[in-house]
Amino acid sequence: MNKKLLLLSSSRVGDTAYLEHAKSMISEHLDTVDEVVFIPYAGVSVNYDDYTTMVADALADINVKVVGIHSFADPVAAINNAKAILVGGGNTFHLLHQLYENNLITAIQNKVNQGTPYIGWSAGSNIAGMSIRTTNDMPIIQPQSFDALNLVPVQLNPHYTDFNPPGHNGETREQRLTEFMVLNPETHIVGIVEGTALKLKDNKLGLVGPDVGYVFLNRNKQVISTDTDLSYLL
Repeated sequence: MNKKLLLLSSSRVGDTAYLEHAKSMISEHLDTVDEVVFIPYAGVSVNYDDYTTMVADALADINVKVVGIHSFADPVAAINNAKAILVGGGNTFHLLHQLYENNLITAIQNKVNQGTPYIGWSAGSNIAGMSIRTTNDMPIIQPQSFDALNLVPVQLNPHYTDFNPPGHNGETREQRLTEFMVLNPETHIVGIVEGTALKLKDNKLGLVGPDVGYVFLNRNKQVISTDTDLSYLL
């Protein structure tokens, strides 16, 4: 299998415009592909047409045509014929619920396994892991299963930060991930920091972007950089 994955932490970094920081990574990842099928299902407070337009406008200057999967009569056929798959952020539970409802789990897995480029950010990255049990989102809807696309055999945590505001007594992200590790000591988690992404190409997995990331396993936390070969996780 020659999977081509670009799993971005976020759609913005700081005060940058929507997807501005990711355009060069997206363009490089798509190579000669000039049309993508966009999955807006993570959008809950924004309708799918508006979400698709927002993404299309953001990617217009890299000459990528964006077509929302909701505009197709047959979503499975849309994936089967897609040149590339783009999955946006929002609520991970709603996204996965809609993928199951539209019978898209296997279709996406098969298409990606055939070498079709996959790009996600936030929730769209989260579902590329084994399950959504390390998402940051509220379970506003119950999907058929927490099992996700399993495009990479690890758990993912986009937007990773361990910042805790002064005076806030809730758990940090690392504490939440530790709870997962206590119950799943043999499962790796990759924390993707905003501005960075996981990239899989030519059977090599690594980090891209200006910041570091983190790999968690059995209560241990490893700092990773763009020089760290993560292919052992595959």
